[in-house]
Amino acid sequence: MFKKMFRNYDYSIIIALVLLCSIGLVMVYSASVITAVSRYDFAPDHFYQRQKLSLIIGALVFFVTMIIPYQLYARFIKGILALVVVGLFLVSLFGHVSGNAASWLRIGGLSIQPSEFVKLAIVLYLAMVLEKRQPYLNDFKRAFTGPVLIVIFLTGLIALEPDFGTAMIVLGIAVAVLLCSGINKYTFRKFLALGLGSILVVLPIAWMTGYISPTRIARVTTTLDPFKDAAGEGYQLVNAYIAMGSGGFFGAGLGQSVQKYGYLPESHTDAIIAIIAEELGFVGVATVLFLLAFIIIKTLLLAKKCQDVYGSLICIGIATTIGIQAFFNLGGITGVIPLTGVPLPFVSYGGTSILLLLASMGIVVNISMFTNYRSKKAEGEESPLRAVDSKTERSF
Repeated sequence: MFKKMFRNYDYSIIIALVLLCSIGLVMVYSASVITAVSRYDFAPDHFYQRQKLSLIIGALVFFVTMIIPYQLYARFIKGILALVVVGLFLVSLFGHVSGNAASWLRIGGLSIQPSEFVKLAIVLYLAMVLEKRQPYLNDFKRAFTGPVLIVIFLTGLIALEPDFGTAMIVLGIAVAVLLCSGINKYTFRKFLALGLGSILVVLPIAWMTGYISPTRIARVTTTLDPFKDAAGEGYQLVNAYIAMGSGGFFGAGLGQSVQKYGYLPESHTDAIIAIIAEELGFVGVATVLFLLAFIIIKTLLLAKKCQDVYGSLICIGIATTIGIQAFFNLGGITGVIPLTGVPLPFVSYGGTSILLLLASMGIVVNISMFTNYRSKKAEGEESPLRAVDSKTERSF
């Protein structure tokens, strides 16, 4: 059985992940070695060692999710979702503040970000629900009332931390999965009307309650012209521009960044792409973007090839997670959109993010195995392999 499984995995995705995570690990060390000593009084390799540990644990999690039949998650997703909600409530009560948001739970020496778990949980939940509701998918009230309310509830809890970037990512994931579930144009119009109506209701409330603070407004205006307040709100963007502009085609060389010497805040997390641009140049940035695009495109192609709605929607949700997160990070550090504090997938420092992304990609690789197996079986190349259908719980 395991021989058949390993024969059908999409190894191109695994290779791309290994390369991207390896680049990220090297760049986390390079970008954080000065910050670790000068800002935190840690050992020079502190963040590197923690990231390496996260990747080792993440690799184990990846292997586990890679071999567990993805159909099984449908049985447990409601329980998983309940645990995630408990985690978000605990953050609201006991959350550790970092970056003006109480998004972290401290357990012993570990810091966990429950909102990261929401991204994968909402994908698995929506995929399960929307597969079961395919027969009446265009009955908006019957098919979507529950899922929409759950998405709004989870997004609201995250926004109250406040973590606007992650809240927008979760909302974007949900919208992508819902719109790709097979709805017709009339249901799409209802979603559009609901979205516009929600914005018109939420914005005035956010303004009156002070959620849209002067600091958040300054982030938006600073994006338009960061040099206007280069020593204040525009400081990070201006120094990111200097780093990216000084790298040239091949960069200054690995470890040769000037901006990481206290000039560029969050150089090993949110702004790591700027350090990559400075040290490895256009070639380094292009390599990272190519690997990210490759993973996203392969996952979307797998969604198209997958024979069941559940697996297809999971792939769409995970590809959207990586895509939106990459856009928010890259768009923020290049001034296309306001800074959101979202890490670059597989590259930036961050334990919870790495673990959940690798767990997600393990599920994608498992879907690729079953999809490739079914294709070969249809052509008469494979003998039966046991798996569990998420709806009927039968073997095929």
